[in-house]
Order: sequence, then C-alpha cells, then structure tokens
Amino acid sequence: MSEQGKGSASASVAAPAPGSDTYKGWLFKWTNYLKGYQRRWFVLSNGLLSYYRTQAEMAHTCRGTINLATAHIDTEDACNIVLSSGGRTYHLKASTEVERQRWVTALELAKAKAIRMMNDQSGDEEPTSQSDRSEIQGTLKILISKLDDLSTCNDLIAKHGAALQRSLSELEGLKVPVEGGEKIKAVNERATLFRITSNAMINACRDFLDLAETHSRRWQRALQYEREQRTHLEETIEQLAKQHNSLERAWREAPTLVSSAPSAPTTNKGSERSRKEEASDEDEDTEYFDAMEDSPAFITVTASESTQHRSVSHRNPCSLCSLFMYSLKIQRRSHIPDKPNYSLNLWSIMKNCIGKELSKIPMPVNFNEPLSMLQRLTEDLEYHELLDKAARCDSSLEQMCLVAAFSVSSYSTTVHRTAKPFNPLLGETYELDRLEEFGYRSLCEQVSHHPPAAAHHVISQRGWTLWQEITIASKFRGKYLSIMPLGAIHLQFHASGNHYVWRKVTSTVHNIIVGKLWIDQSGDIEIVNHRTKETCQLKFSPYSYFSRDVPRKVTGVVADSGGQAHYILSGTWDEKMESAKIVQSSRGGSGSEGKQKMVYQTLSPKLLWKKYPLPENAENMYYFSALALTLNELEDGVATTDSRLRPDQRLMEDGRWDEANSEKQRLEEKQRAVRRRREAEASDALDEGREYEGYQPLWFYQRRDSVTGETSFVYKGGYWEAKERQDWSLCPDIF
Repeated sequence: MSEQGKGSASASVAAPAPGSDTYKGWLFKWTNYLKGYQRRWFVLSNGLLSYYRTQAEMAHTCRGTINLATAHIDTEDACNIVLSSGGRTYHLKASTEVERQRWVTALELAKAKAIRMMNDQSGDEEPTSQSDRSEIQGTLKILISKLDDLSTCNDLIAKHGAALQRSLSELEGLKVPVEGGEKIKAVNERATLFRITSNAMINACRDFLDLAETHSRRWQRALQYEREQRTHLEETIEQLAKQHNSLERAWREAPTLVSSAPSAPTTNKGSERSRKEEASDEDEDTEYFDAMEDSPAFITVTASESTQHRSVSHRNPCSLCSLFMYSLKIQRRSHIPDKPNYSLNLWSIMKNCIGKELSKIPMPVNFNEPLSMLQRLTEDLEYHELLDKAARCDSSLEQMCLVAAFSVSSYSTTVHRTAKPFNPLLGETYELDRLEEFGYRSLCEQVSHHPPAAAHHVISQRGWTLWQEITIASKFRGKYLSIMPLGAIHLQFHASGNHYVWRKVTSTVHNIIVGKLWIDQSGDIEIVNHRTKETCQLKFSPYSYFSRDVPRKVTGVVADSGGQAHYILSGTWDEKMESAKIVQSSRGGSGSEGKQKMVYQTLSPKLLWKKYPLPENAENMYYFSALALTLNELEDGVATTDSRLRPDQRLMEDGRWDEANSEKQRLEEKQRAVRRRREAEASDALDEGREYEGYQPLWFYQRRDSVTGETSFVYKGGYWEAKERQDWSLCPDIF
C-alpha cells in the first residue's frame, strides 16, 4: 500500500450536520491488481456518491459517481462495502468497523430518500390521481382562508405576548420578595417559549400551503392527462365500431364478390403484407448497443416502443375490430365473495401433528382458500407471455434468461397466500382453456392420492409446450411448515427444439404457533437446456433478521455449455427480475467462506419480468391475483371431475363454511370407501393368482423420460376431443 494509504488509518469520516444530506470522508477504493486499494475522498450528497483523489479536486474534477436510488449496497466483511449500480461496481474499505458502519448507515438513508424522490418524480410523469380540479381548487381556497385565520391568530398572539412580557418585565422591576421574583422570571421564560412556538407553527402552516399548491399543479396535470386519455380512447372505440359495422354491412351486401374476385394477385399482396408484419413483430425486441467514447460503461437502447407503434399502424383494421369485439364478448370475473371473518386457532389443531405429512392432517376449510392444488399449479401460467416472448428468441442464452424469469414468476402469487389449497381427490381434473385469448390450453389431473401427485400439461399455439408432475412433500415442524415440491418441470420450444428442465424450491410457512403467518422461498434452482447444455443457476436467499440483503432476493448466472458466464440475473421473487449482459469478468477477493469471488462488468440491466399489481380489495379475497379470481369461475362444457364442480370448495367460496366442512368430510369418506373397495379387489386378485392393474389415471400415463431418466406421468391425449364431443362417460364419479 502507498504511503498515502498508510497515513490514512487515522482519518475519520466527517460527520454530517443535523438534518444535512451531505456526508464526506476518506475511504479506500479498489483500483486494480497492481495498485490495490487507494485512498480517495468520498462525498455523499443528494442521493449521489462521488469520489475524488483529494479534497481539492472537488472544485474541478470528479472521478466517478453512483446513483444510490438504483444501487445495491453489500458488506463483505468488517470493513468492506460493495456498491453496484447497473454495470458499475465500487469496492470500498473503511479504516475501522465503526467507520464502515457510519458510512453504511448514511448510504442506506440516502438510498431510501433517493428512492422516495424518484417515486415522487415518476408520479409527475405517470399521473394516476382521479381528483377533480374544482375540488382541488376549492380545498386550496379553504386552506388559504384557514392560513389567513392562523396568521391573524399569530399576530394577536405576538401582540398579546409582547404586552404580557412588558407586564412581566414591569413586575420584575417592583420590589417583591425573592421567591416572587423567581416565579415571575419563570413565567417570563414560558411566555417567550410560547411566542417562539407560535411563530414556528405559522411557518409550518405556510410550508404546508406551499406543498399543497405544488401538489395541486401535479393533480391538475394528472386530471388533464386522464381526460385526454379518456377522450382518445372514446374516439378509438367509436372509430373501431364504425369500421366493424361498415365491414359487416359490405360483407352482407356483396358476398358473391368475395368468392368471385381474382385470388392470385390478392394472395400475393396479402402474403407480402403478412411477411412485412411478421418482420415488424420480430423486430420488436431488437436491441442496439453503443459505447460512449473513453467510457467503460455501455448504453442500451431498446427499439420496441417505436416498432410497436409501427406494427399497429400497418395492421389490418378488420383484425383490430375482431379483437375489440372479442374482448367485449369474453368477460372474466374480477371479484369473488369476501372472506368471512371466522376465527380458529391453527395451533389447537396442529399441535398433535408435529412431524406428520400435511396431506394426512384433517384440516377444516377455515385454513383453506377456495382453490384446489390443481388450480394453484395452473397459476404457474400467470406470466405465460414470458414464454411467448422466449419462443421468438433467436439466441438460446437470451431465451434462457426469459425461462429463468418465468420460473421465478410462479412464486410471486404466494407472497401473501398463506392459506392452504384443497387437496384434490383422486381423478380430479382442472382445465384452463385460453386458446382464443392467449393461445394455450392447460390440463391438470390428480394421478395419485398417497403420496399426493398431480400431472400438468400445457400446449401453446405460440410455439411451446410445458409439462410437469409435482408431488408435494410437506412436514409440520412445530414453529413452521415446510413444503417441498418434488418432480421436474419440462419446457420445450417447437421451432428450436430447446428442452429446458428445472425443479421448484422449498416453501416455508412461519409463525404457526403465534404471530402473523408469512411465507418464504429458499433454495437453488438449476435450469438446464438439454439440447445446448447451457445452464442457469438461481439462488433464492432465505429471509434473515441479520441480513442487509433485500428480502426475497433472487440471483443467478446464465452460462454456456463450457461454463462461461454470459448474463447476471437479479431481483426478488415477489416483484421483478432483471438481466445484465456480462462484457468482462475477473476474479475478485475471497468471500466469507474463503472462496474466490467473480467480479463481472455488465451492461445496464434489462427488465425481464415485473409482477402485476393485485386487484382492488385483494386483501379480502384471499390475496388472489387477477388470474386466480377467474380460476374457479363456472364454465360450461368442462369435465364432470373438474375442480370448479367440487361442492365443498364452491360452498367455501360462497362463505358457507359450516356446510363446506360437512361436504368436505362426505367427499373424503367417499374417497376412502373407494380406496377400501380397490384394496379388497387387489386382495381377491392376489388370492386367485390374477394380475390386478390398480388405479390408472384417465388422461395421463406413466413413462420413463428420455432426458432425465425419471419415470413420470405425461399427457396421452383425448381430453380436448372428449370436450368437443361432450362425452364424459369415462370420468369417475368422485363428487
């Protein structure tokens, strides 16, 4: 270390003034392997951390700046701090642990304030307030009049306060006993404090009015923006309706012209036009990378917004009309009956069940949510558009990033969902037909009861197929409940043949004994593309009271078949995931376990996935997402074994929990009777020397997977054809 560095051990951090946002001091900054850590002067101000070689440089040369609003703050050991934002990372070291802690505290406070300011500014750009302008102005007038009243009161207080102090001063001049003089002096001091407080009050009121006026301007802009958007939407809908009517009328009046028109030229033009449209769709996700001169950082520019506008402007107006009319025709429900406020002690039921499988614990519906495990499994498709986008990717590594984001997104619906889904009955099914809306069809079937296992198959017209068999292993540990999903998830893209396989992580429900229930996800996911041998390693960090990490943190690395890292993934399983392309990698210092860490220089992060906001009143509807609210909606034509038709679940959704508990007991006893009859048939067959096939699922069959070598249930076909014919004669009577 240089002499300059040696002499800095005694340097102290300049403490900020009370209420100040500025923090200054010396820190050591890692430069390179030749020079190591070098002493630098750091200044934290207005949410920005800047550094200089010396204090004198502050007047003319800044060596670098990090915006804390988007920065991640990490502490490696007693004295080290790591700041990363986008593609820039600072490795810093303080002289002592106390000094490091002061800096970390200052950085965390500055980051929180910067995030609040950024959110306030974004509110100006994306107005959402629904306040009426006249109401705002009326409120402001009332505020101003009240402020005038306060000013008048303040003047009177000042006037009478001054008179009071004069009187007290005169009293002090009189010849009074010592004790009386002391009391007069005390009253005088209190009168002074009273006047100071009243002045402070009126100043605070004036600041409040200034703030209200500032926000009123923002509210007015928001109101104007919403009015313009509403007008624009009304005009668009009116135009689409007129186009639809005219096209419909033209088709009715001249149907023969359509059939007798020359087909060859029309076909050529149509195909040429469709090729252009397809090209514009493919260009929607094109990215351009450009490097600034003399700068190691890169800038990412996405061209999706402009190309989307271009493709819409060239699209056939008839298809727009059809889409508009179709969206009017399909109305999915957006709410369910509010959850009744029934109190029941979970611990009183589960205290004698420690160590048992959750599926073997007799639980009333009070701890359930009105969905079955088959429907919860179908919720994995909440963000199916990630797979639609991945199917259009030319790069398998970019495709892997989207697949990884999809695997994380399936946990976002669980953050508030501490209630237990219904255990499906053997042979129970659940279909989700979104072919017309989103291009996919999903089917689940309960293929085993002990252990409980469900098979799931999804096929999409947009270029992908997903299938999985999930067995839920769960243990009640006393204070918490562990839920371990076993089984592999397969995803195959039709065009490329890329075949991805991964498994789910462990879910843990805490505070079973006392306190508010909360859920956490922890463990590792390895996603493997078995065609290219590319991998993605995802780590779900468990929650810790002592960790400074963001709660529910997920990190990952996407690597090629040779193990070379190409993308860094980061985010949280309940909010969003981002990817950053690696442009340079090097080996850094040793971590807490003695392992050498990799330091990556990346491009700016790109958003892969962001959670949809929950519907209004979600807290009273079991915290269901918009998709979850539609899953138990009654539909015509489904199989007689479909979860929508399960009576105890339907009664619970309607708030009739006592009847639901009775119906649940009836269904479980009916299932036990069928199992006893099946066991008796197996015993008779054994006595007679005959083979007994046992229970076989209706829509799935067991086979050994050629990729993983494991035996699992896969879809054998026939369900959607049976639905088309409305022939459910093969379905067992389970309800």
